Amino acid sequence: MAPSIAVPSVQVQDHRHTTAARMVDQEEMLRRRNEELERELKKSIEREEKMKMELQKAWERLRVAEDAEERLCSQLGELEAEAMDQARDYRERLITLMEQLSAAQKLIQSASVQIPSMAL
Repeated sequence: MAPSIAVPSVQVQDHRHTTAARMVDQEEMLRRRNEELERELKKSIEREEKMKMELQKAWERLRVAEDAEERLCSQLGELEAEAMDQARDYRERLITLMEQLSAAQKLIQSASVQIPSMAL
């Protein structure tokens, strides 16, 4: 038997070319998909950064609001204490005036009883 040399047929060459073309198409498709995913990732990271900034701003506004609430509560407490002091002072003054009025009425009554009426 004589050695034989295999000669690739046209079908084998076409198959290799088709396989190579498919690989190029798949690589192109994967490259495009990779670029699309990278764009989506970049957008996602930008959204995340934006949300972090908004959260930080909201946190700062909350801190300011809490500080303001504390100051208002403190001021309200001071005003309530002042109002109580004024109410006590007013009550004491009212009692003093009522006592003076009562004493004046007693004085008037006792003076009117002691004055003899003149008969005409």
